[in-house]
Amino acid sequence: MGQTPDSPARQFKTKLYIGEVSHRRLKPVGHHFKYKVFSALFDLDELPELGKNHRWFSHNRLGLLSFYDKDHGPKTGAPLRPWIEQQLRKGGYDFLLGAVKIHCFPRILGFVFNPISVWFIYDSHERLRAVLHEVRNTQGQWRGYLLPVDANRDEKKLIRQECDKTFYVSPLMEMNCHYHFTLQDPGDYYSLAIRETQNGKKVLLASHTGKARDFTDGKILKTFASHPLQFFKVVIGIHFEALRILLKGVSYKPNPQSQNGDVTFPKK
Repeated sequence: MGQTPDSPARQFKTKLYIGEVSHRRLKPVGHHFKYKVFSALFDLDELPELGKNHRWFSHNRLGLLSFYDKDHGPKTGAPLRPWIEQQLRKGGYDFLLGAVKIHCFPRILGFVFNPISVWFIYDSHERLRAVLHEVRNTQGQWRGYLLPVDANRDEKKLIRQECDKTFYVSPLMEMNCHYHFTLQDPGDYYSLAIRETQNGKKVLLASHTGKARDFTDGKILKTFASHPLQFFKVVIGIHFEALRILLKGVSYKPNPQSQNGDVTFPKK
């Protein structure tokens, strides 16, 4: 039976985040927008129980909010933990896998579009060891960048990662760019900043920040009530802002890629 909004909440590691997404384009024209969003950090091992213990959340079935395995990883609906274990082996990671958490937008009444989902991958000692940046475009294509995290890092410092851009995201951005990711191990706060450069010069700054809420039925209802049209805000917003940029004179770049759905392992 699901919780009622006022029932005592069992403490799950899964969290809701209330926050903001911001994009600032610097070249060849300036353009900036931001909007309020909510997201969630899902612990993969908790998903079956989350679906059983919440009235307003479902796992692999329609609900007010839901998480479908087929939206992530191989996109087949197969369990995600064996898949990420396989990717880690392919990438030469040899630590014993612990928790795996995915930060993303959940489905709202069955609808979702995630421009990026971020996987936080821990070892058996609860140390963050790798991050998978799973990037999507509006043409149904995706690519993952699996990047390492130093197990002996100072946990008070931000995590900095970088790699070449090898995936077509937008018809208004060049391909010969480089990504710089700055993020933190999510807890009470979520923070991801992406700086995109071309020939060493900044062309785009994007960020997603949020403050955590416990994953309870009461919080789910409150969050939905304050963001009921989030899916449409994200999808319509992408196309509306693209139109505004086109009107500023930026040229359209056709999609050059035919391969879809893989994970890359940039040099560690």
